[in-house]
Amino acid sequence: MTDRTLTAGRLAAGPGLLDRERIVARPGFNRWLVPPCALAVHLCIGMAYGFSVFWLPLSRAVGIDAPTACADMSLLDELFTTTCDWSISSLGWMYTLFFVFLGSSAAVWGGWLEKAGPRKAGFVAALCWSGGFMISAIGIATHQLWLMWLGSGVIGGIGLGLGYISPVSTLIKWFPDRRDMATGMAIMGFGGGAMIGSPLADTLMGVFDGPTTVGVWQTFLVLGIVYLTFMMAGAFGYRVPPAGWKPDGWTPPANKSNGMITTKHVHLRNAHKTPQFWLIWAVLCLNVSAGIGVIGIASPMLQEVFAGSLIGQPDLALGALDTSQAHAVAAIAAGFVGLLSLFNIAGRFIWASASDYIGRKTTYFTFFVLGFALYVLAPTAADLGIIALFVLCFCIILSMYGGGFATVPAYLADVFGTQFVGAIHGRLLTAWAAAGIIGPVVVNYIREAQLAAGIEPAQVYDFTMYILAGMLVLGFVANFLVRPVNPKWHMSDEEVASLQAVLKSDAPDVPSGMSGIGFGTLKDPKAIVAWIAVGIPLLWGMWITLTKAVVLFT
Repeated sequence: MTDRTLTAGRLAAGPGLLDRERIVARPGFNRWLVPPCALAVHLCIGMAYGFSVFWLPLSRAVGIDAPTACADMSLLDELFTTTCDWSISSLGWMYTLFFVFLGSSAAVWGGWLEKAGPRKAGFVAALCWSGGFMISAIGIATHQLWLMWLGSGVIGGIGLGLGYISPVSTLIKWFPDRRDMATGMAIMGFGGGAMIGSPLADTLMGVFDGPTTVGVWQTFLVLGIVYLTFMMAGAFGYRVPPAGWKPDGWTPPANKSNGMITTKHVHLRNAHKTPQFWLIWAVLCLNVSAGIGVIGIASPMLQEVFAGSLIGQPDLALGALDTSQAHAVAAIAAGFVGLLSLFNIAGRFIWASASDYIGRKTTYFTFFVLGFALYVLAPTAADLGIIALFVLCFCIILSMYGGGFATVPAYLADVFGTQFVGAIHGRLLTAWAAAGIIGPVVVNYIREAQLAAGIEPAQVYDFTMYILAGMLVLGFVANFLVRPVNPKWHMSDEEVASLQAVLKSDAPDVPSGMSGIGFGTLKDPKAIVAWIAVGIPLLWGMWITLTKAVVLFT
């Protein structure tokens, strides 16, 4: 029997195409190929933030030129009607479904992901997210709102959760020397997805718009195909390092210099039993609640606070603007929203990279202290009419909102170890689901209560800002209380070794750290091609955003 036959036999009996064992890296693999794969997935699912671009066209899907409203139509009626247009508030439930199913799917299937590996999770995420678009396209074409909720909201939301967490633990294991930089590079893609997807969707709707259609179902179909292609490319590009791999020449920080970074591991089944899990849960929830509340009101807030001042007419209130002036103010507010999106993206990378040097706990202390000061300063900037200072306050706040997402996976790895960090991160994302309800509800209800009390629109946000500042004080306290995990929760070395055995590479044992794996830089031709593939759409989205935001300063 020849060596070729023996090799073929081993391959035939080997792991499946999607199995974790199949994607263990071999000598010669460059670890810098992994972040672009994660970006390819996150830039697609990040379109969840940009779904509001569809609301106005969908609100006239039947009437085409104007909404066909039906009096006394309940939400249940809207789910099945084919003759009346949907209300924007009913369409907006998509956001709630996104965040609820993102958090719940990440929590439920996080443990499965650790066993199945990032390729299989990314594959399923691609099918769910892009398939959700295609199901929604059918729902729009047949005018069935329940199909949209099921497609993009439920099935797409599951894909959103799996796609979000699929690369996290893999990147942390590939870059133990730069944990937050690596996760920041990927997670910034989630913040940038809408920056690319929204203008792309707007362009596509313009192409497909016609006398009998608003062009949305066709746009959903095209986006579904595009996202399926990119996400599959990202999923099949994933590789995991062999058990025990570490960068050549790198040694883990000694506990005596940084007691918050453990060299041990906590099992998934025990993580939620520790106070550290719930303290970090509170840290994330409170930081996100404050930031997501601003995202939801950014455009109306700028318009109501500054109104005519945005176009050089400080004496004009929002209600006193004529049609052309109102459109000009709305365009400036759209630029403000785009600028916040850009800072959200940048913060995910910049703050995450900084935390590699100053530590995760110190980074969150910075978020809470600086964020508190900015929330308190914002009403003063509004009262003084200093638009640039007001805008700067919220740009920095949104950078810390994004930075919080990018920093928390490494925070978890520091506290609980890396063995189950992906699954633990998945369970922690239930904090995001809670924040997605708390932040907008607090902001919107306080705003309505203030308006009902007769307070001028320009002042209704003052009290809201102080409430959000109070949330950050609570977050500061929770972060302060985080301490290293009690050693009783640590896994034994034998238990860890048995779990990692399946990931051992077929490469010969070599004393050197990388054993030829992970070696390489961004100058590698393959890495250059991979980064260009995700860099071009990202740069295009940034250009569109900046051209819209420049009106704030002209």
